[in-house]
Amino acid sequence: MAFIPYSKQAITQADIDAVTDVLRSDFVTQGPAITDFETAFAKRHGAEHAIALSNATAALHIACLAMGVGPGSRVWTSPNSFAASANCALYCGASVDFVDIEPATRNMSTSELEAKLQRAQAEGALPDVVIPVDFSGLPCDLADIRALADRYGFKILEDASHATGASYQGEPVGSGQAHATVFSFHAVKIVTTAEGGMVTTNDPELAKNIALLRSHGISRDPDQLERESEGGWYYEQIDLGYNFRITDVQAALGLSQLKRIDTMQAERIARADRYDKILAELPLKLPVRIADRVSAWHLYVIELADSARCDRAALFAALREAEIGANMHYIPIHTHPYYERLGFKRGDFPASVEYYEHAVTIPLFPAMTDAEQDRVAEVIRGAVL
Repeated sequence: MAFIPYSKQAITQADIDAVTDVLRSDFVTQGPAITDFETAFAKRHGAEHAIALSNATAALHIACLAMGVGPGSRVWTSPNSFAASANCALYCGASVDFVDIEPATRNMSTSELEAKLQRAQAEGALPDVVIPVDFSGLPCDLADIRALADRYGFKILEDASHATGASYQGEPVGSGQAHATVFSFHAVKIVTTAEGGMVTTNDPELAKNIALLRSHGISRDPDQLERESEGGWYYEQIDLGYNFRITDVQAALGLSQLKRIDTMQAERIARADRYDKILAELPLKLPVRIADRVSAWHLYVIELADSARCDRAALFAALREAEIGANMHYIPIHTHPYYERLGFKRGDFPASVEYYEHAVTIPLFPAMTDAEQDRVAEVIRGAVL
């Protein structure tokens, strides 16, 4: 019986050829393929600027820095995410806090956010940056969050690591509701560069700062130099940056994948639609559909209803025993030992914990077959009924 992973990359001969062409070229890093990838990604996502980086964690980190996050800053994010969504604030010396999720979407609750902002304003402790997370590829309530940002004066750094190609109110994610948006190109994501990330923004100064920080804070740009150039070789370090560069090899793969993003997303949507049908009669809570947004369907997560015969651990074990790559997204960030040592308690964000205690991620990827989906459904049915 073949193992069914919860997700996997889809590599075609065109992808292999694109990478091979770069390996045979004059540049394997810091060359034209990166610019080509950035330009195409910005166009596809309706953004003025796109800056490619070594991974999405690096992108979150230096996007925070470019937004002015540092010691004394406050950053809020969702507890239902990978740790990077919160760690990026700590890398900058800022404090981090969380806003609980809305149970239906599993994304940051705008009502919880508004209530927390009202309390923070009274206490003189408003956030500088809020990082909403497009969990599983479903865009957050970006218009509502932007209205709150304009009212309370914080910046939005959208973590769209799951949401490459998704849309909200008819516009691509990354096109402007957030001040900046981060995407991930990890191997199991919608588009892959093996490892990699991207920041989109319509703010030219923010884009310039992110590009500077990804390469040691060093520039040859005459407009950025603080001293008169000494010659064609001259450069200056004008900020403390990092080596967060992506390579041309990775960018070539990303650009090739990007050319068929709509096809891959359509395949993911078809798989999600089919799961909705074959799991409909089971005691499960299935992912929500919302009319004004289209999910990228990075993940398909089910939640066990109280009437299910088994608990989450038993269902997970049954799937794994059947050679099905069940997974869990995510253990709430605030419950990890490191964050508990910062003062957070498990009961601080109950909706996130309630979701976690009932959720299982089941396989979904473009190359999945009907037979594989039926096998997943059969194991779930046998466990929950």
